[in-house]
Amino acid sequence: MASKNSSNKPIGVVGSGSFGAAVANLLAQNNEVLMYARRKEVVEDMLQNRVCHGHTLHERITPTNDLKYLAEQCEIIFPVIPSANFREMMKQLSPYLHPYHMLIHGTKGLDTSLAPSGAMESGAKLTREHVKTMSEVIREESVVVRIGCLAGPNLARELADGHPAATVVASHFDEVIHEGQRLLRSDRFQVYGSADLIGIELCGVLKNIIAIASGALSGMDLGENARALLISRGMVEMIYLGRALGGNTQAFIGLAGVGDLVATCSSKLSRNYSVGFRLAKGEKLNDIIGSMDEIAEGVNTVRIMKKLADHYKVRAPITEVLHKVLFEDMTVQEALQYLMKFPLNTDIDFI
Repeated sequence: MASKNSSNKPIGVVGSGSFGAAVANLLAQNNEVLMYARRKEVVEDMLQNRVCHGHTLHERITPTNDLKYLAEQCEIIFPVIPSANFREMMKQLSPYLHPYHMLIHGTKGLDTSLAPSGAMESGAKLTREHVKTMSEVIREESVVVRIGCLAGPNLARELADGHPAATVVASHFDEVIHEGQRLLRSDRFQVYGSADLIGIELCGVLKNIIAIASGALSGMDLGENARALLISRGMVEMIYLGRALGGNTQAFIGLAGVGDLVATCSSKLSRNYSVGFRLAKGEKLNDIIGSMDEIAEGVNTVRIMKKLADHYKVRAPITEVLHKVLFEDMTVQEALQYLMKFPLNTDIDFI
């Protein structure tokens, strides 16, 4: 087990979703934890019942809905909230942050709030200038310098059940990596480090696209050969897209890349996998999204990455056909036929 937080200050977690609760429980094995939820009634329920999204909360976790108090009490904060709400949360948190704070986020999505109005729905171009990772949002909205992220095969339910797992803490600062390892590592949770912050963030973002496609294959009962084909071609596509957006190839062949990809493409616990599975069974996207307790980040990621792939002329056939399925009325069966006929003759051409 890691040692207790040497400063004796609690560790902050912003977000009360299933993964936020899992991260809080991991941190609470060695530290006092303040866990922020936006709604007062959610905090009151957690205080009374000690449960969050089916996770029993560790006794060292104290729920709060006061961001100012959390920032005053905690020097190290783990934001774990949906990407669509991330920039607004940072705007609210930022007045209470100082350069001594350290933020390590666990959000696997992209921010397009700075894109031209209507760019996502219209034919307007979208470039890397308009699309930000969460570390970039933190940097833009606060004075915090020491920034990192968590990424890896971290299905929240399995973490809650205490199954062995691992993650990657990525940062440009060795101190952030070492603190992340010290705070999170335990007998059943290994923590690796990486200096490729953007690459590791993009791993967590891009694998959600492939997970939707994998769920669709399962929904059509197409077997494990087809899934292996999808995962391997999906990994190649992730590398093409990731390199175009500033990541390095090495990130994608590690735990946060292929490791997370295999987990989310193979598990019914993955929200993005569930979206694809239900689409293949004939449900409509709006009905699926409306029935889910938490956001499947991959749906919006498909929309963003399709526009970026078009702009940067990146070969991304899986993203392209998923966009047609999700937003252009192509059936899952038609998408499969298109992909199987896609003219690719070379297996690997990026090494």
